[in-house]
Amino acid sequence: MFQNYNEFINYLFSLQDLKYKEFNKKLIFTKYEIIGIQVPRLRKIAKEIINSNYKMFLDNVGSTYFEEVFIEGLVIASLPESELMSYLPKFILKIDNWSICDSFCNSLKIIKSNPSKYFEYFSEYIPNKEEFTVRVALVVFLNFYVDKEYLYKIFELIDQIKLDKYYTNMAIAWLLAEMFIKYPEETKRYLTRTKINNFTFNKTISKINDSYRASEDVKIKLKELRRK
Repeated sequence: MFQNYNEFINYLFSLQDLKYKEFNKKLIFTKYEIIGIQVPRLRKIAKEIINSNYKMFLDNVGSTYFEEVFIEGLVIASLPESELMSYLPKFILKIDNWSICDSFCNSLKIIKSNPSKYFEYFSEYIPNKEEFTVRVALVVFLNFYVDKEYLYKIFELIDQIKLDKYYTNMAIAWLLAEMFIKYPEETKRYLTRTKINNFTFNKTISKINDSYRASEDVKIKLKELRRK
């Protein structure tokens, strides 16, 4: 699709929307320079690369622009299992914002082909000291493992997290809220004993209360669990 790296970057700039760039800069905090391209367009570009010479792209992609890293993540997430591990660990280290993290994680459909293998793999990231590395594992769990088989394993892994960072805490709260919606009794029991910090605990309650899938009676009872 692209003959070289400069051609690729020039193409991205040809799609630049300056208003969208300013909008993104208010929502996404990253070391990468934001060009300003809407996500559907980035997904389309990634799909075109996947259907062409994706190896050449992955061997030449840089780390200057938010959009190129975003596209890189989508391409890697679509790789066949035989190639994925050659790129996955290095790419995870490049993630420094919620947008790339979450889009990358929910695109990893390959996980469905071997869930136990990938659960073990991403569980190893839980003790990490990097905010978005841990968030990657949590968002993967959210997208693919909110299931009875993995419920108590996820509770145990959350209890192991000692990192007190905003985007990690928010991912924990998001994950626990989804687990509560699907498995309310089990998750409520966990919430009554967990040692997660107060911010994350109360944010979990807030996210459950914000959900239309939880009944008003449940929400009232959960509010009583809020920590001071």
